[in-house]
Amino acid sequence: MKTFASILLAAAATIGLASCDSKNSQKFDEYGDPIPTTADSLRQALADQDSLLTLMNDISGDMSRIKSMENILASTNGMSEVTSSRRESIKNDIQAIHQTLKQRRERLEELEKKLRASNSSNATLQKSIETLKAQIADQENTIATLRGELATANSHIEQLTGKVDTLTTTLASVNEAKEQAEEESVRLADQLNTCYYAIGSKKELKQQDIIETGFLRKTKIMPSDFNSSFFRAGDKRTLSTIDLHSKKAKVLTNQPADSYVIEDVDGQKVLKITNAARFWEKSNYLVIQID
Repeated sequence: MKTFASILLAAAATIGLASCDSKNSQKFDEYGDPIPTTADSLRQALADQDSLLTLMNDISGDMSRIKSMENILASTNGMSEVTSSRRESIKNDIQAIHQTLKQRRERLEELEKKLRASNSSNATLQKSIETLKAQIADQENTIATLRGELATANSHIEQLTGKVDTLTTTLASVNEAKEQAEEESVRLADQLNTCYYAIGSKKELKQQDIIETGFLRKTKIMPSDFNSSFFRAGDKRTLSTIDLHSKKAKVLTNQPADSYVIEDVDGQKVLKITNAARFWEKSNYLVIQID
């Protein structure tokens, strides 16, 4: 930058002096067109240097943008925390810088051609052009690297997303299996705790084949062909009291006598289970005769 400024000052002074001479010594070609003077050449050199200075500032700005993206893409973990829309924005930024660098290189090539075509040789300008071309090449290499890192990060994120989807599916399957197991556990628990009881007169119980009696023959409780639909279902865990709606009652099945009591409540018999575990330990069926 200091070299360019020095050139500009020296060239400006030269142009000032050359301009004075040109007023008195302007020459024309055979067609009457003015022949370029030293001042004209210097003015063109200054214009070329202005272009180089502008390019230098632009390229410096490009470097800042590239460094910013290098920091974002420094690690895959950091990139994984960036939203997909932000990653797409970075991808577009990289493409924009790539296109800009292409335009910068084309402008440098134009300046270089103009310098070569000029009658005068300017080693400083040529060296500056070469330096800027090298910087652009370096930046293009960096952009190519950033593109690769972005592609790798996107690939890694897709893999992580796939793993998350797989884990989510697995978790859903596990939760479903757990729910099914819990439902089955509840169903089995309900089934294991289901009990059945039948209440009726001797005649009713005989009609339903729940008991069999005969002359001088012991009463048979619940023969193989008894009518199960006459029984009501209950839950051992909650069934503690059975209203019998009768003044008489006796238990015909083999529930232990110390696991229940039959009491009078307002003139009606009520069976109260005092020890549910013992009451149902031998059978899930209860038969009560109420006459």
